[in-house]
Formats: sequence, structure tokens, C-alpha cells
Amino acid sequence: MDDANIRTTSSSARIAWVFVALLCYTAGIAAGALHWPVPAAVSLRWVGIGLLVPYAVRQRSLLTWTFLAMLAGAELGADAPAVATQSRFVADIFLRLVRMIVAPLIFGGIVTGIAGHGELRGVGRVALKSIVFFEVVTTIGLILGAVAINWTQAGAGVVLPAPAQAAPAAAQSETWQQIVVNIFPENIAQAVAQGQILQVAVFALFFGSALALLPEARRAPLFTVVQSLTDTIFRLTSIIMYVAPLAAGAAMAYTVGNMGLATLVPLAKLAATCYGTLLVFVLGVFVPILMLARVPLRRFASLVAEPAALGFATTSSEAALPLAMERMEELGVPRWIVSFVIPTGYSFNLTGSTLYLSMAALFAAQAGGLHLSVMQQIVLLATLALSSKGLAGVPRACMVVLLGVAGSFQIPIAAVLMLLGVDTLMDMGRTGLNVVGNCMAAAVVARWEGEFNSAPALKPGAILQEP
Repeated sequence: MDDANIRTTSSSARIAWVFVALLCYTAGIAAGALHWPVPAAVSLRWVGIGLLVPYAVRQRSLLTWTFLAMLAGAELGADAPAVATQSRFVADIFLRLVRMIVAPLIFGGIVTGIAGHGELRGVGRVALKSIVFFEVVTTIGLILGAVAINWTQAGAGVVLPAPAQAAPAAAQSETWQQIVVNIFPENIAQAVAQGQILQVAVFALFFGSALALLPEARRAPLFTVVQSLTDTIFRLTSIIMYVAPLAAGAAMAYTVGNMGLATLVPLAKLAATCYGTLLVFVLGVFVPILMLARVPLRRFASLVAEPAALGFATTSSEAALPLAMERMEELGVPRWIVSFVIPTGYSFNLTGSTLYLSMAALFAAQAGGLHLSVMQQIVLLATLALSSKGLAGVPRACMVVLLGVAGSFQIPIAAVLMLLGVDTLMDMGRTGLNVVGNCMAAAVVARWEGEFNSAPALKPGAILQEP
């Protein structure tokens, strides 16, 4: 009983400490809004952030540190933009480290799963179920985005700016045959170098299948090497993730310092529509699917929060990939399913991106004074759905797709370029949703296959608690 009282008292003290820290930070925001002396307002906000540090140290949680770093980064970007814009290199270093381990992580996970656990027969079923699931969910996202923007009419009455900056390269239209061909690598080294994770996954599928067909005596030596490689890469992932909060803070500082908050005002209605629709999508689509698949909601939410926060802060799904794979394995999804479904989803299950694409395209049409009929909107959505496949590794992929499609529907380029002012802000939300959607797909497919382990050994935050 005494121990319970001590734990309760300690928990209450931590909550009170966080409350005081947030009160200081909120007071600093209010002071700035009331035009108090700038040093006083800034000092209050930094005191609030500083008070959160002891709490984060006690928590030893990657999620807590990530959000604290994001808060500090946003404050640095607002208070010292000249310094904040120089911090991007930290996030770039982290992304390089992540890209370094992605290919061997996927390769090892798939190969050891197929060759070591006799999953050869299940590969085809998992692939088919994954693709069907991806297409259904992304189609719902496209439709929901279109319904939301038609309801809010966020683009109506917007005055188009002059196209003062060069447009990103427009996307080249690809036939469905070319999209399918591009899934298969012709040079695995080139696929690794270019970060074509889907091609790496396909190679691993073939390699693992071939290894599984060898006699046990000839399979065992190579399998042992690949298994050791995989275990080492997962340990390396744990080490690299210590840098994640710092990278998230640097990315946030760069974003706020480079863009400023004032530039977001003219597009605030679109941003509000975007984030409101993302929330509706999570509550109205993701949650019911997880419940129907009997995936434990609270545990899933606690595990997916860290990779989603990392994707949100860095606006890079790739940055969250290793952590997302590790967390889904902790949830109880077999490694070979995680290693196949999540990387495949990066090309076929970009739920946040597809939702935003339909919303942004119709916003640009509204801003350009176009009135598209229902049939024209259906054709536009189908074009966006096809054009978006395989663009996961392209910077500003959504903008590239929009520019490629705009010409076919007489949407003014100036209306699309106007989105650049708020694209980074909305990229955070759609990237976070992409990460959550791919994690959900892995859990649901594992449940359909009867491979879901309801009692995994690890727990959230294990990375920061390892020796």
C-alpha cells in the first residue's frame, strides 16, 4: 500500500509539474498576443519549455522527447529564424542514417521470414490482401477529401497570385503497364542506391523464396548470415533513433523559421479543412477497421504514436519507416509481414497523400473559377489515384502530381503554385497519416492471416530503455 501511495504521489507531482510548464508557455503566448515586451514573452515560453525537460528525462520515452523537441524547434524558428534556418543539416543527417539502413532492414526481414518460417505459400495471399486493402482505403481517402473541399469551398473567392517562382517539374503520365514494370528491379544495387524500397522488397521476396526452396543443409549457412544481419540492423535502428528527437526539432525549427506563420493566413481555411478531414478519416475509417479486425486500439495507438510523430515533424515517411516496422513487430505482427506490407504501402497506401491530392486539386479548381461537374470530378479523382502510384520517393510528390494533372483539366498553374505557401504545413499531417495507415495495414493483414500475436513481449518506448 505504501508503494502504491508513493507511486500515486509521484504521478501527481509529475502532472502538476507539466501543468506549471504548460501554464508558463501559454502565458508567454498570451503575453505576445497582448503586445507585452518581446523579451518577457519569449522568456516565459522558454521557461515553460525548460520546465518540461525534467519530465522528459524521467519519462525516457521517444515520443515525449520528440514532442518536446518539436515544441522547442517551433519556438526557435519563431524567435530566431536566422539561426533556425541553419539547423536543417541535423534533420538531413538523420534522414541519411535512416536511408542507410532501410534497404537491409527490408531485405533481411522478408528473407528471414520466408526462408526461416515456411511462409512461402502465404506470400501470394498477403500480397493480394495488401493490394486490395490499399486500394480500398486510398479510394475512401480520395472521396472524403473531395467531399470535404466541396463542402467548405475553401478555394472559392481566392485571389490568385502571380506565378513568381518556377514550377517544379510536372509529373510525366505513365500507363498502368509502366507502373507495374517499375515495381520489378533490373539492378538491385541501383534500386538500393535510389531508395526504391518497393523494388528492394520484390527482390527480397524472390530471394527469400529461392532460399526457402534449397535443401536444409545448403540453406542454413546463408540463412544464419542473413538472420545475423537482420538482428544487427534492428539494433542499429535502436541506436539511430536516439537522434530522432533532435532531428524532429531541427526540422520543425527550419520549417517555422523558413516559412513564418504569417504566410499561412490566406490559406488557413484550406489547412483547417485538411486537418479536420484527416481527423474524420482517422476516427471514421481507421478506428472502425481496427475494431473490425480486432486489433487492440489502445496498444496500437501507443505504439504508432512515436513513428507518426516522427513522420509529422520531418515530413518524411521514410524517416519513420524503421521505427514503424519495429513498433508493429512489438504489437505482435510477424516480422516478414511487417517487412513486406509497410514498404509496399509506401507506394500503394499513401492514405494521407491521396486525401490531400483530391482536396488540393479541387481547391485549385475553385480558386481558378472552374466549376467541375460530378463526372469531371470522378475522372479527376481516378487520374490522381493512378498518377500518385510509385511517387513515394519523389520530393514534393503531391505537388508534382498536381502540376502534371492540372493541364489536363484546365486548372491554372498559379492556383497550384499558391499551395506551396502552405504545403509544408499540410505535408506534416498527411505524412503522419501515411505512417499510421501503413502500420494499420500491417496489423490488419496479419490478423486476416491468423498470424497476429496478441501478447508480444516488448512495450512502447523500449528504444530509450535499452542499455
